[in-house]
Amino acid sequence: MGESTLTGQPAIRGRIISRHDRHEIRIERVFPCAPGQIWERLTKPARLAEWLAPGKIEQRIGGAAKLDFADSGIVIDSTVAALQIPFVLEYSWSSPGQPQRPLRFENAIAPGGTRLTLTVSIPASEDAPRTAAGFEAHLEMLAAALEGVPIKFPFTLFKELRGAYQAAMPAAA
Repeated sequence: MGESTLTGQPAIRGRIISRHDRHEIRIERVFPCAPGQIWERLTKPARLAEWLAPGKIEQRIGGAAKLDFADSGIVIDSTVAALQIPFVLEYSWSSPGQPQRPLRFENAIAPGGTRLTLTVSIPASEDAPRTAAGFEAHLEMLAAALEGVPIKFPFTLFKELRGAYQAAMPAAA
Protein backbone atom coordinates (compact mmCIF):
# COMPACT_ATOMS: atom_id res chain seq x y z
CA MET A 1 0.00 0.00 0.00
CA GLY A 2 1.35 3.45 0.92
CA GLU A 3 5.07 4.10 1.06
CA SER A 4 6.86 5.82 3.96
CA THR A 5 9.79 8.19 4.24
CA LEU A 6 12.69 7.84 6.69
CA THR A 7 10.77 10.05 9.13
CA GLY A 8 7.86 7.63 9.17
CA GLN A 9 5.62 10.10 7.32
CA PRO A 10 3.81 8.62 4.32
CA ALA A 11 5.44 9.50 0.98
CA ILE A 12 3.14 11.91 -0.81
CA ARG A 13 2.91 11.53 -4.58
CA GLY A 14 1.49 14.94 -5.29
CA ARG A 15 2.09 18.60 -4.81
CA ILE A 16 -0.02 21.62 -3.96
CA ILE A 17 0.63 24.87 -5.80
CA SER A 18 -1.07 27.96 -4.38
CA ARG A 19 -1.79 30.78 -6.81
CA HIS A 20 -3.85 33.85 -6.03
CA ASP A 21 -7.32 32.57 -5.16
CA ARG A 22 -6.80 28.86 -6.02
CA HIS A 23 -4.88 25.76 -4.96
CA GLU A 24 -3.86 23.35 -7.71
CA ILE A 25 -3.28 19.77 -6.61
CA ARG A 26 -1.40 17.47 -8.97
CA ILE A 27 -0.81 13.78 -8.26
CA GLU A 28 1.00 11.36 -10.58
CA ARG A 29 1.04 7.61 -10.27
CA VAL A 30 2.14 4.82 -12.62
CA PHE A 31 -0.10 1.77 -12.79
CA PRO A 32 1.08 -1.53 -14.38
CA CYS A 33 -1.67 -1.68 -17.00
CA ALA A 34 -2.81 -0.21 -20.29
CA PRO A 35 -4.58 3.19 -20.45
CA GLY A 36 -7.83 1.45 -21.39
CA GLN A 37 -7.95 -0.40 -18.08
CA ILE A 38 -7.71 2.87 -16.15
CA TRP A 39 -10.19 4.52 -18.51
CA GLU A 40 -12.72 1.80 -17.78
CA ARG A 41 -12.42 2.56 -14.05
CA LEU A 42 -12.77 6.31 -14.68
CA THR A 43 -15.94 5.96 -16.75
CA LYS A 44 -17.86 2.69 -16.26
CA PRO A 45 -20.46 2.75 -13.44
CA ALA A 46 -19.58 -0.67 -11.98
CA ARG A 47 -15.86 0.17 -12.07
CA LEU A 48 -16.27 3.69 -10.60
CA ALA A 49 -17.93 2.19 -7.53
CA GLU A 50 -14.86 -0.02 -6.90
CA TRP A 51 -12.56 2.92 -6.15
CA LEU A 52 -14.37 6.25 -6.17
CA ALA A 53 -18.15 6.22 -5.73
CA PRO A 54 -21.29 4.94 -7.41
CA GLY A 55 -22.02 7.10 -10.39
CA LYS A 56 -22.15 7.67 -14.11
CA ILE A 57 -19.82 9.50 -16.50
CA GLU A 58 -21.21 10.04 -19.99
CA GLN A 59 -18.37 9.83 -22.49
CA ARG A 60 -19.13 12.97 -24.48
CA ILE A 61 -18.41 16.68 -24.05
CA GLY A 62 -21.33 18.12 -22.07
CA GLY A 63 -22.30 14.64 -20.82
CA ALA A 64 -23.29 14.06 -17.21
CA ALA A 65 -20.65 13.45 -14.54
CA LYS A 66 -22.51 12.26 -11.46
CA LEU A 67 -21.09 10.60 -8.34
CA ASP A 68 -22.77 9.92 -5.00
CA PHE A 69 -20.62 9.48 -1.90
CA ALA A 70 -23.50 8.28 0.28
CA ASP A 71 -21.37 7.85 3.42
CA SER A 72 -20.12 11.45 3.41
CA GLY A 73 -23.09 13.15 1.78
CA ILE A 74 -20.95 14.52 -1.07
CA VAL A 75 -22.69 14.57 -4.43
CA ILE A 76 -20.91 15.49 -7.65
CA ASP A 77 -23.30 16.70 -10.35
CA SER A 78 -21.29 18.17 -13.19
CA THR A 79 -20.68 17.89 -16.92
CA VAL A 80 -17.78 16.53 -18.94
CA ALA A 81 -15.61 19.46 -20.05
CA ALA A 82 -12.80 17.60 -21.86
CA LEU A 83 -12.65 14.11 -23.33
CA GLN A 84 -10.07 12.20 -25.36
CA ILE A 85 -10.72 8.46 -24.98
CA PRO A 86 -8.77 6.77 -23.30
CA PHE A 87 -6.41 9.59 -22.34
CA VAL A 88 -8.22 12.69 -21.01
CA LEU A 89 -11.32 13.17 -18.87
CA GLU A 90 -12.25 16.44 -17.17
CA TYR A 91 -15.25 17.60 -15.18
CA SER A 92 -15.83 19.80 -12.14
CA TRP A 93 -15.66 18.25 -8.67
CA SER A 94 -18.81 20.12 -7.67
CA SER A 95 -22.56 20.39 -7.92
CA PRO A 96 -24.72 23.28 -9.17
CA GLY A 97 -24.37 26.33 -6.92
CA GLN A 98 -20.92 25.30 -5.68
CA PRO A 99 -17.58 26.77 -6.76
CA GLN A 100 -16.03 25.19 -9.83
CA ARG A 101 -13.32 22.65 -8.99
CA PRO A 102 -11.95 21.45 -12.35
CA LEU A 103 -10.79 17.83 -12.05
CA ARG A 104 -8.69 16.37 -14.86
CA PHE A 105 -7.46 12.81 -15.34
CA GLU A 106 -4.71 12.30 -17.95
CA ASN A 107 -3.38 8.88 -18.97
CA ALA A 108 -0.02 8.54 -20.72
CA ILE A 109 1.97 5.49 -21.77
CA ALA A 110 4.94 5.17 -19.37
CA PRO A 111 7.66 2.62 -18.64
CA GLY A 112 5.92 -0.13 -16.71
CA GLY A 113 2.38 0.80 -17.73
CA THR A 114 0.32 3.98 -17.64
CA ARG A 115 1.04 7.23 -15.82
CA LEU A 116 -2.19 8.73 -14.48
CA THR A 117 -1.97 12.43 -13.68
CA LEU A 118 -4.82 13.79 -11.58
CA THR A 119 -5.11 17.58 -11.38
CA VAL A 120 -7.76 19.43 -9.41
CA SER A 121 -8.11 23.17 -8.82
CA ILE A 122 -9.97 24.32 -5.71
CA PRO A 123 -10.71 27.73 -4.17
CA ALA A 124 -7.95 28.96 -1.83
CA SER A 125 -10.49 29.01 1.01
CA GLU A 126 -10.78 25.20 0.89
CA ASP A 127 -8.59 22.62 2.68
CA ALA A 128 -5.99 21.64 0.04
CA PRO A 129 -4.19 19.02 2.21
CA ARG A 130 -7.54 17.30 2.85
CA THR A 131 -8.39 17.31 -0.86
CA ALA A 132 -4.93 16.02 -1.87
CA ALA A 133 -5.01 13.27 0.77
CA GLY A 134 -8.53 12.26 -0.26
CA PHE A 135 -7.59 11.87 -3.90
CA GLU A 136 -4.40 9.96 -3.01
CA ALA A 137 -6.43 7.60 -0.84
CA HIS A 138 -8.84 7.05 -3.73
CA LEU A 139 -5.89 6.34 -6.06
CA GLU A 140 -4.79 3.68 -3.56
CA MET A 141 -8.28 2.22 -3.94
CA LEU A 142 -7.85 2.39 -7.74
CA ALA A 143 -4.56 0.45 -7.48
CA ALA A 144 -6.30 -2.26 -5.46
CA ALA A 145 -9.23 -2.40 -7.90
CA LEU A 146 -6.82 -2.78 -10.82
CA GLU A 147 -5.30 -5.75 -8.96
CA GLY A 148 -8.78 -7.27 -8.63
CA VAL A 149 -9.01 -6.75 -4.84
CA PRO A 150 -11.12 -3.61 -4.23
CA ILE A 151 -10.69 -2.06 -0.75
CA LYS A 152 -12.71 0.32 1.38
CA PHE A 153 -11.58 3.91 1.77
CA PRO A 154 -8.21 3.79 3.62
CA PHE A 155 -9.06 6.32 6.34
CA THR A 156 -5.84 5.76 8.34
CA LEU A 157 -3.76 6.41 5.21
CA PHE A 158 -5.90 9.48 4.45
CA LYS A 159 -5.19 10.95 7.90
CA GLU A 160 -1.44 10.28 7.57
CA LEU A 161 -1.33 11.80 4.08
CA ARG A 162 -3.30 14.85 5.21
CA GLY A 163 -0.69 15.49 7.91
CA ALA A 164 2.13 15.02 5.40
CA TYR A 165 0.51 17.45 2.93
CA GLN A 166 -0.05 19.96 5.74
CA ALA A 167 3.63 19.73 6.66
CA ALA A 168 4.72 20.10 3.02
CA MET A 169 2.42 23.00 2.17
CA PRO A 170 4.15 26.36 1.99
CA ALA A 171 3.13 28.88 4.65
CA ALA A 172 0.73 31.59 3.52
CA ALA A 173 2.41 34.88 2.73
